Amino acid sequence: MDELDLLLEELALNVTSSNNVQDGSNKDRADRDATASGGHALKERTSSTSVYSDLPPPVQAFLDPDSPTQELESVLQDLMGLAQGDPGPSTIPPPLTQKKSVKKETEDGRRKKEDTGGSTGPSAKDTIDELLGGLSSDLEKIGVRTNPKGHCAACHKCIVGKMITALGEVWHPEHFVCAVCTQELSTTGFFERDGKPYCHKDYHEMFSPRCAYCKGPIMQNILTALDETWHPDHFFCTHCGELFGPDGFLEKDGKPYCSKDFYHLFAPKCSGCGEPVREDYLTAANGTWHSECFVCADCLKPFTNGCFMELDGRPLCSLHFYSRQGTLCGGCGEPVIGRCISALDRKFHPEHFVCAFCLRQLSQGIFREQKGKPYCSSCFGKLFV
Repeated sequence: MDELDLLLEELALNVTSSNNVQDGSNKDRADRDATASGGHALKERTSSTSVYSDLPPPVQAFLDPDSPTQELESVLQDLMGLAQGDPGPSTIPPPLTQKKSVKKETEDGRRKKEDTGGSTGPSAKDTIDELLGGLSSDLEKIGVRTNPKGHCAACHKCIVGKMITALGEVWHPEHFVCAVCTQELSTTGFFERDGKPYCHKDYHEMFSPRCAYCKGPIMQNILTALDETWHPDHFFCTHCGELFGPDGFLEKDGKPYCSKDFYHLFAPKCSGCGEPVREDYLTAANGTWHSECFVCADCLKPFTNGCFMELDGRPLCSLHFYSRQGTLCGGCGEPVIGRCISALDRKFHPEHFVCAFCLRQLSQGIFREQKGKPYCSSCFGKLFV
């Protein structure tokens, strides 16, 4: 029916112009006849009437029944009746035998349609095709070209009016539609997949990659990371929701994190300062340490020789370790390792346990004490007796 509408539009324009020309010629002929027939009567009434008397009545003009224009009007009325479902008998019968037979078959088909409850069978389609064929021939007679422009790739019928060329085929504008939603694509852009046209929405819904975050189709810019595709605005830190900057991202269990949140959540904490350990670190005393945080717990000095002592899970230099253990020499202040002498609630290297006055070694273990200091018997007698 779309092809029929296009032909009817072209026909209406041409019939209008033809009627104007035909009406003009018939009017001139009627005027001449009226003038000739009324001339004698005008002379007889000259004495009793003036030049302002009533004009003779107009003569109705009729179209030549054999003209192509009259044939086109007859076919047009038949086509309009088929399109609207109204028989609408024509006032002037078509002059050609072929047109009469076509009209008779059309009326018979309409009666059959009414008797069967309005069902449309193959006869109605055949009748329309015959009328279209007759219409095309009549259009050729009045100078309207109806050469087909090809066959529509959708309905496989000839294209006479407007057409669309796409995908290497020609289409009726109303038949070039989306393969999914059947939306017309004649005035909009389209996408092609496997030789089929798709509208913008359906193409992306069916074939575009999906965002790993929102699961929606990605229509423009695409970001690929963690073996997934993402909208650039949807690739952000799982913890804080911020977009990734120049530092990039770190991955844990298939999820992206910014470096700050990743180290805060998953990195080991320094046993010294409690902050996350990111790069250079060492493991000692059952903990993880920044290299600059691994120092003696008492004097806060680094272990220059790499040796340390552990007490209660904390690293100590040897001096403070023995100090906490009470094993520093009471004479030199150095740690006592090996043999020692315990006296005056302290420990001494054997060679450092001497008289506080004469500095002789108290090797026999015999000494006298005064104010926390050891003295030999001789010096004690001289000084305090």
